Amino acid sequence: MSLRSRLTMWYLAALSSILLVFGTAVYSLMSINMIRQIDTTLQRTAENMVLASVLQVRGVPLSLIQLELDLTANVYVQVIDTNNELIRQSQNLMGMQKLMDETILPVSNPQFSNTQYGTSRLRVLSVPVFREEDGSLIAYYQLASSLNAVDHAQRTLILILAGGGLGALLLGTVIIWSATGNALLPLKEATDTAEAITHSADLALRIETGSTKNDEVGRLVKEFNATLDRLEKLFESQRQFMGDVSHELRTPLTSIMGNLAYIQRINRIDEDALNSMIKESERMSRLVKDLLFLNRAEQGQLPLEKRLVELDTLLLEVFQQAKVLAGDRIRVVMGEEDQARILGDRDRLKQVFLNLVVNAIEFTPEGGKVTINIRCKKSKVEIEIVDTGEGIPHESLPHIFDRFYRSDPSRNRRKMGGAGLGLSIAQWIVKGHNGRIDVESEPGDGSVFTVTLPAYSDDAVVKGLERIDQSDQAAEI
Repeated sequence: MSLRSRLTMWYLAALSSILLVFGTAVYSLMSINMIRQIDTTLQRTAENMVLASVLQVRGVPLSLIQLELDLTANVYVQVIDTNNELIRQSQNLMGMQKLMDETILPVSNPQFSNTQYGTSRLRVLSVPVFREEDGSLIAYYQLASSLNAVDHAQRTLILILAGGGLGALLLGTVIIWSATGNALLPLKEATDTAEAITHSADLALRIETGSTKNDEVGRLVKEFNATLDRLEKLFESQRQFMGDVSHELRTPLTSIMGNLAYIQRINRIDEDALNSMIKESERMSRLVKDLLFLNRAEQGQLPLEKRLVELDTLLLEVFQQAKVLAGDRIRVVMGEEDQARILGDRDRLKQVFLNLVVNAIEFTPEGGKVTINIRCKKSKVEIEIVDTGEGIPHESLPHIFDRFYRSDPSRNRRKMGGAGLGLSIAQWIVKGHNGRIDVESEPGDGSVFTVTLPAYSDDAVVKGLERIDQSDQAAEI
């Protein structure tokens, strides 16, 4: 059974219960009120008759003989002796000699009862009559009024309530079915969208949010769409990742296989072919190593050591290595050089700065310049790698830290080009040190990579001597 059908049934059950309670209350209140009016009339008539019973004739009160019984047309009256024999009765009983309710006698106090009298149902009040001098029982008065009007009103009310309740249920069914359909329409669309995605694998499908409101279902739809956005990005990222890995591995493998085929064909060892295979194997090894590093890091299995690091000394080492790599082609210089100390993993930080400097050298044309600056600013340390290279296109800036990303769509590698994982690894390491890495670039005017790290402080020493749980850092990447 569908959710819409279940909701409709639940709402109808609730509505039926409300209508039943309401109808029962109305029926009971009307019945009680009408019976109470009859009882009041009978009581008042009985009181008047008792007050008139004051004289006696031969031991029998005069009122029993001469008492006016036809006081009200709607009230039947009988006078009964102590032996349950009928003495007198009102004329509206039309000569019937049967007691209206013999089963209730004798009574010591006024009592009400319901009885069937001929074709009519009566409401009977039985009242004992006592002698005034000694209080002895001398007779009974029975006063009655027909309940036909009450019965008729009850039947009419039942028909009205039943008809009205049935109409209300039918109308309620239409309204509830329509309302639940409108309320659940976004859920149906979500289900249809999910089914369409399942059958077509098109994660670009979304639920239209124009008709949804800011309620639970509307928020669910928005969250569902947000989940689909995230899944689409993850799927595209995974697909891009697999494609990039395949591309990166295929190129060196193709080169290795080609060289092996060449050696096999010439049937001798060729030094150039061996050197090429060694270089391609090393490149594959670096790629696998970098992928393994990122995978372990994002799973929180690669904690960083936090120890006191002389950052200016570390950058001097990077500077010396960069000069060797640049040779005479590019000039590498130390610019501002403040003394700075931080808490961090020395080897990983050196990996970051060396990667940035190598990238700057790679993308700087011959005769260009790469500058390394280190500045202390209050509780922060800023390290800048400035180059006079070709710069980065504006549309590429948001993506340069993505895995395998290159701003050159042709994927042509330069001499020192890598697989495009260096900046992703650098970003992870910097975030692992509670820092950030930023880039500014203008095409043709070079680039500036800025690494900001928290400077050394006594509080940082206490906290930083412990290992960092890298699961938090992985969640931020």
